Amino acid sequence: MTHRQVLESLSGLLAGLFVAVLASTVVSTSLPKIISDLGGDQTAYTWVVVSTLLATTVSTPIWGKLSDLFNRKLLVQLAIVIFVVGSALAGLSQGTDTLIVWRVLQGLGAGGVISLVQVLISDIVSPRERGRYVGLLGAVLAVGTAGGPLLGGVITDTIGWRWNFYVAVPFAVLALILIQRTLTLPKRPKRKVSIDYFGAVLIAAGVSLLLIWVSLAGNQFEWGSLTSWVMAIGAAALLIAAVIVEISVKEPILPMNLFKNRSFTLVVVASLTVGVALFASSVFLSQYWQLSRGANPTQSGLLSLPQVVGSLVASTVIGTLISRSGKWKRWMVVGAALLTVGLSLMSTIRYDTEIVYVSIYLALMGLGLGMVMQNLVLVVQNSVDVRQVGAASSAVAFFRSLGGTLGVSILGAVLASQVGSHITSGISSISASPAELKSLASGTIPDVNSLSTPVRVLVESAYGQAIGEIFLIAAPLALITLLCIVFLPNAELGTKTGVQQLAETEAELALNVAGGEAIIPTTLTRPVPVVENATKKTDDA
Repeated sequence: MTHRQVLESLSGLLAGLFVAVLASTVVSTSLPKIISDLGGDQTAYTWVVVSTLLATTVSTPIWGKLSDLFNRKLLVQLAIVIFVVGSALAGLSQGTDTLIVWRVLQGLGAGGVISLVQVLISDIVSPRERGRYVGLLGAVLAVGTAGGPLLGGVITDTIGWRWNFYVAVPFAVLALILIQRTLTLPKRPKRKVSIDYFGAVLIAAGVSLLLIWVSLAGNQFEWGSLTSWVMAIGAAALLIAAVIVEISVKEPILPMNLFKNRSFTLVVVASLTVGVALFASSVFLSQYWQLSRGANPTQSGLLSLPQVVGSLVASTVIGTLISRSGKWKRWMVVGAALLTVGLSLMSTIRYDTEIVYVSIYLALMGLGLGMVMQNLVLVVQNSVDVRQVGAASSAVAFFRSLGGTLGVSILGAVLASQVGSHITSGISSISASPAELKSLASGTIPDVNSLSTPVRVLVESAYGQAIGEIFLIAAPLALITLLCIVFLPNAELGTKTGVQQLAETEAELALNVAGGEAIIPTTLTRPVPVVENATKKTDDA
């Protein structure tokens, strides 16, 4: 495919990805106001975020495995439809409970879009050339991440936060039309399909119970309580059973043999830890700007731009450099180091930290994420069997989402505890009205602009210090990401697309069926059988 043909084929996929990112980020700066309007507390705030991440995490490996078995084009269109339906229904929510339910539906669709777009790119672009297109992918993510909060802030401040959930619908229609018209893939070879339903159920149940336990423990019940032990043991038992099933079934949702691949295993660990940085920064930054600095949703989006711009610049520029040189490891090491430094510096922020310093810290984080996140997928796709690209790519997204969801749940619980502790210790030294005292005691997220000056300073200080402590916890995890990348094998990037690799693999299998031995081109790495006119058949392969 020429560069123009690749861009045409990618247009619909990138539009679909933009829909998923936009619909997710458009509410990020509005969430404090949404939860306040719906009468929710910090736990509800965390669960509105965690519910989407949970559904995305659970569904990602299932979508990825289905992409190895069924029509990938149809699957990505179905995922977009599910996502947009969930977004539209979320706009009708009358309480945090219903909002959480519809955010789960959003997450199910998002899991499909995120994993399938990466798989489809591997079909039409070789690993060596994929860097420049992964740069475009990163650019779309950055624009959606930057434009979403800004658009959401403007919508919230002008016509109301409910319209944030409807804005993705026209973009989704455009994405569906573009995918239908521009994305053309060769028919995949027909084969008998065996779906691992039992494994899918066990993975979904085990991960869900694990995340629910982490989210509720310390708030709804004590960590050492009987309920906590039952949930922890139940989650462990379900996940162990899932591993046993995945080892034994013919078509596992998450093939265990992938973990024999050193690159895959290291990338999985790196994805877990980088997910914490990615989701924690997006979730807790809006609270920092609005609850600690008194910004409105629009201002919150603008103040978060340094991170987004850093990610945009890094993903596009470094992606192009990787395609030109074929060298990827040096850039990923630099990116992981920048991410570690950025998170460490963010741990020093307080409610009165100079905004210019916070912007520099955010830019460093953005540069690091842009260099690392999408290239982790590139490394895995370059190192696994082409017939497992879907499962492997979605596994990376799965563990990134899992790390992010665990991170948001645990850090959200820490934030709520720290904020409550700081407010409790400081409330006795200031004068506050009974109504303000009652509001603070209820645990609901306050509207800081409506508080009296002493109480407002106390709340802003509490959130500023607690959010700084959140980043202090996340910084060592980024160091683990750096170590994993350092130990990754520095493999050369391949020059064949996924479709070409699959065609060669199928040709090799067809020759093996005929019997005998023959030497074949270097694109196939092991001997194949001799058949009549073997030279012609080999050249065709």
